[in-house]
Amino acid sequence: MGPFVPELISDQLNLVVALVLGIGFGVALEQAGFSSSRRLAGVFYGYDFTVLRVFFTAAVTAMSGVLLLGYFGFLDTGAIFVNPTWLMPAIVGGAIMGVGFVLGGYCPGTSVCAAAIGKIDAMFFVGGGLLGVLTFGEAYPVCRGFYESTSLGPIKVFDSLGISQGMFAFLLIAVAVGAFSLTTMIEKRVNRKSAPSLGFTARKHMIAALGVVALGIILLFLPDRKVHLIDKVSDPAYLSAHPAKLMSVDELAFRIVDHEPRIQLIDIRPPVAYNRFSLPGSTNIPVVDFFGKDWVTMFSRRHVKKVILAESETQEHAALLLLQELGYENLAILQGGLDGFSATILNPPAVIPTSTRWDKDVIRFRQSARTEILEAIEKGKQGGSKEIKKEKKIQGGC
Repeated sequence: MGPFVPELISDQLNLVVALVLGIGFGVALEQAGFSSSRRLAGVFYGYDFTVLRVFFTAAVTAMSGVLLLGYFGFLDTGAIFVNPTWLMPAIVGGAIMGVGFVLGGYCPGTSVCAAAIGKIDAMFFVGGGLLGVLTFGEAYPVCRGFYESTSLGPIKVFDSLGISQGMFAFLLIAVAVGAFSLTTMIEKRVNRKSAPSLGFTARKHMIAALGVVALGIILLFLPDRKVHLIDKVSDPAYLSAHPAKLMSVDELAFRIVDHEPRIQLIDIRPPVAYNRFSLPGSTNIPVVDFFGKDWVTMFSRRHVKKVILAESETQEHAALLLLQELGYENLAILQGGLDGFSATILNPPAVIPTSTRWDKDVIRFRQSARTEILEAIEKGKQGGSKEIKKEKKIQGGC
């Protein structure tokens, strides 16, 4: 299941849902005729392109769902596992699988589906696949060098092409519509009597094609949600029109010394700067991580005041407005930023009078708070760098 930002499906329920979806997927494959090796092999001989049409439909549907759910904030696209790419091994493996597909008439998924309903040829295909896995495992020490060569990492197609994800989505939809039209013509020429496309209603399919192309145009101009919101809250006009609640350095110092349980310090600086110096009890969450599901529970605690920390007050202000855009409440920023906190509490150049009759009490408190906070910071450094525990990406895929 996808990493939904609202916890619609728990990790425990994920396994149950995956089982139900797996059974439904198998039923859909069987009902679509994918348990027949003749139908599957038809794509290579030109008399049946059902497999190609189903694959393109699945790709466009999944892609559109991911992009739209990500844009509206329901899906944490950053938590989706992307299979790493090893270019040459992938090409060789794809060629071997293609030859096996042509000869056996099945791919791994459809072979299991056909074997489940008693197809003998599928059972032999599955057995051959398991034998191939065993052979590869035994030969792995010999071919390991090639297997791990030409690594490109978890790269995405649109990144490798140097285009936006919206442009790639539009191009994929355009290719899918073109492939539907071209394969329909080929199919009718090769298989004049029983081509599946003979039952297509031209008008309905034309309307569907126009609808899918319209969806592609929408995806083409769909902005990246993260970039859009960060640019919005960083605009000076937007910042001036939306003031933020301020917490003074003295109040924050008092809350730290008092070990206030109803306050959470959110440090948005890069991890390197955070590990070099951070206030006691703070959590390092860069702005780009605000969109994920890892911190939903922390940000959603309404009874806890979340205080944003950064080098400057402007950076804090933009981060607070971003959290507000994402629907979180009870937020504040540190007046003057961490620079102001350091200059006033931790490393004051001189006594900073407040021009009130409580000057002596304020000075005494700041000196006491400085000693206690610096001791806590030093203890934190001795404990080693702070590792932020994030949700692990679930590996998988067909």
